Formats: sequence, C-alpha cells, structure tokens
Amino acid sequence: MGQNWQPDTLGDGYRYLTLDLGADEEGPLQATLVSYTPAPPPPPSFLGRVREAVSRFRVPVEPEAVHAVVYIHGWADYFFQTELAAFWAERGVAFYALDLRKYGRSLRPGQSEGFVTDLTDYDADIEAALAAVTLDVRAARGADTPVRISLMAHSTGGLVASLWANRNPGRLEALMLNSPWLELRGSSLARNAAAGLLEPLARTRPKARLKIPELDYYWRSLSADADGEWDLHPQWKPPGSWPIRAGWVSAVLAGHAQVARGLDINVPILLMASARSTIGTTWNPSMMTSDSVLDVNLMVQRGLLLGPAVTVLRFDGALHDVLLSAKPVRQQVYAALDQWAAAYLLPQGA
Repeated sequence: MGQNWQPDTLGDGYRYLTLDLGADEEGPLQATLVSYTPAPPPPPSFLGRVREAVSRFRVPVEPEAVHAVVYIHGWADYFFQTELAAFWAERGVAFYALDLRKYGRSLRPGQSEGFVTDLTDYDADIEAALAAVTLDVRAARGADTPVRISLMAHSTGGLVASLWANRNPGRLEALMLNSPWLELRGSSLARNAAAGLLEPLARTRPKARLKIPELDYYWRSLSADADGEWDLHPQWKPPGSWPIRAGWVSAVLAGHAQVARGLDINVPILLMASARSTIGTTWNPSMMTSDSVLDVNLMVQRGLLLGPAVTVLRFDGALHDVLLSAKPVRQQVYAALDQWAAAYLLPQGA
C-alpha cells in the first residue's frame, strides 16, 4: 500500500507524510515526516542514452545501499532548514525531517504544545518515521535496496535522539547532534535539586505551568522580524517559547540524569556547538554570535559520555542552532560537516 505524501509549504521538491500515532487525553496524535527530493537532472544526451541502453544488458548486481538522514528539531521548533536539506541531497543522501507530535506541522488545536511526560513517548514517532523512510526509499530505488539511516538532531531533539540511539543499538549509521540539550544549566546538583522539587507537582499536576520568564533573545537572533534572517512560523516557533509544564521538565531532567550516568552509543557521533555561551536576563549584542540558550562547555562535557567515538566541533560566532548562524559561520559549519561525513558516514563518497 502506498504512502499518502502531500506537497509541503517549503516549496518545490518538498513533501510531507502524516504519521498516525494513536491518541491521548487531548485527542489524536500525529507526527509529520518531511522529505526533500531535488528536481531531476535534464534528459541525457544522445551518448548518455546509448550508455543507459548498454547498461541494461549488464549482469544484475546487488543494489547499492542508500544513505538517509532524518533530522529532529528542538523545543518550540519545527523543520524549515532548507539549506540542510540541499546539503545532504547534493551528496546523494536521502533527506527527511521529523516534526514530532504536538510540534510544528503535527500540532493540532487544543493540544498542549510539545507536552510529554516521558521522552520514550517519542519512540513511536521515530519508529514510524524510520519505517516510512525505508518504504519511501525502496519505492523509488527497488524493494531490495538496503537503507542506512542516520539521525541528526538539535537541542532537545538531540537529547531525545541520543536516548533513543542508546536504547536501540545497531539501528543507526551515525548520530549528528547540533547543540544538544544534555544537561540543565548549572550542574547535576542543580538538576537533582530541581527534580526533587518538581516531582510532587509533575506527578499530581503534570500540565501545571511553571513561572519561568519568557525571554525572546534567541528568537530575536534568528527572526527576520527582529535581528536575524529567517522567516519563522509565529505559532510553531514563537518569540517567547511555549508554556513550560511540570511533567515535561521532569521528563527532560530524567533524560539528563541518564546521560550523566553515561550512555553506550556505538556509532560515530558528531557534536557541533558554538565556541561560547551568553546567558542572561537582559539583551546583549553578543547573543548574535554565541549560544544564548545552553552552557556549551557543560554540553561538551556531557557529550563525551554518549559513547566511545565522539567528535566535538565548536564554531566561533555560532548561535544555539549552529546551522542558523550568520552565513560566514554557516559556511564553516557545513564545510566541517562535509569533512566529517566523508570520513565517518560516506567513506566511499556515496
């Protein structure tokens, strides 16, 4: 049975597929998988057509494996990074992005934005996405085509992807993390104290909103409506984030605790981050050239606990999402990502 892909609002070459995940107390649950396929090349020349005709008489060989990358966004976020999609497509990699349940394209009226009480809830989203990717690739390349999938994830998505990879050994080719949220700002002591204070509220009133200041500094560094260069969906990536709820924070802190104990992800891991952080409750121009959300030094420390093969790359002038930094910085990021992928992910230039 075919999959019901639809044209996506990102434009030519983009499609989306709705993934049904059942329901919870707020109604039906769905995730959304976005695919990018660039326009086909022009028809071959006469000589090219002759070569194609000759190739049909060759002895059949085992189909060549297809590499696919699935991108997972961060908190109060969604997929819109078309440069990233083009980057992978240019290298012959099948690119997909996943808007998790209650995020972005998957957010439905009446739902609590981004809310879960256990990060393992996203296992269903990821499993549905990987199954759909495999079906989509094989529909285009042949039913016997081997599909090698890697995850790429940002911020909270990086935490989710890391924990999933640890629970599912042998499923991925590589894990690429863009400023993953692996620890609470401060230290494990701060996390333990926060978890203890939150536990009764998270257990009895998981959707209770915490009184946390809603700062728009990171949004300001990104949005074309402020000091940035990106057109952001006002509901899917709002200026002041989304309501922070007790059950969600408790789930994230539990994930941080697992990372602090050490994971065993036995695939190549790439961790990309800014060279420095600027954390504060007032606007500082340096927030345009640094991570204004997370402590990058603590992030790197925790990143080294993910597995035995972790590459850390830090970029001067990068934002929290290093792929949304100013263009000169983005060029450095993509050049480094290209070099890493050639070494660890696509060693034969596939």
